[in-house]
Amino acid sequence: MTKRGPGLIITADDFGLHESVNQAVERAHCEGVLSAASLMVAAPAAADAIARARALPSLRVGLHLVLADGQSVLPHAAIPDLVDAKGRFGDRMARDGVRFFFLPWVRRQLAAEIRAQFEAFAASGLPLDHVNTHKHFHLHPTLLRLIIEIGRPFGLRAIRWPNETLIPFLLKPWLALMRRKLTTAGIEHNDHMVGIEHSGKFDETALLATLARLPRHGIGEIYLHPALISGAEIGASMPTYRHADEFAALISPRVRAALDRLEVPVGGFSDLGRLT
Repeated sequence: MTKRGPGLIITADDFGLHESVNQAVERAHCEGVLSAASLMVAAPAAADAIARARALPSLRVGLHLVLADGQSVLPHAAIPDLVDAKGRFGDRMARDGVRFFFLPWVRRQLAAEIRAQFEAFAASGLPLDHVNTHKHFHLHPTLLRLIIEIGRPFGLRAIRWPNETLIPFLLKPWLALMRRKLTTAGIEHNDHMVGIEHSGKFDETALLATLARLPRHGIGEIYLHPALISGAEIGASMPTYRHADEFAALISPRVRAALDRLEVPVGGFSDLGRLT
């Protein structure tokens, strides 16, 4: 991929997890700086998220594949080695990653669930802006391969590359491998990212500092978890998340002014051509 940028994508993850998340996404796009959202198609408020997104054609929406710590589309009977009796994925990602790599029957179930989530997104009628995964599980080479193979017929053109300074050193080779695979496959991606470091606490101060340090080259992505309420009310695994502070950051006049001063084009992954 040729040298690009600068350009910026500002994304809300977990769209559809809770109606409060959906309300925050809608307001942050209309009143603030949010340009994209990643939809969890099997989450409790997915239908509400889809309805809001249909009314906001300028909001770029992608698929937030859930393959850990969340709800599946397929029932337990169809993917018994992936989910519990209630159709929920666990959070033992290291163990599951080993199983994905070594056990072909588990991979078949995984492929079926990935396809089901792509099908659910397609049924929404929303244009597919991008794909990423809950907890960045697509760093796993097996998952990435399946996502690319299955996603192409559904219009997959862009995948988040979780290239953040904070990411553990041991994962750097996986990041390099991932970028090579995306480039070889002709899949667009961002060049740098911020979100892991501030996950659950991406308030106005952190967002202003991020914008101040934003590289002046390449396509960047900043991702947040906004909602109007916070913590365990949004998700049981998020008791310390300050979702409301993240929403406040996205609609902050100070953030808007800082972004305007940068004079950086802002959009979604489908706008990458315009952002280069």
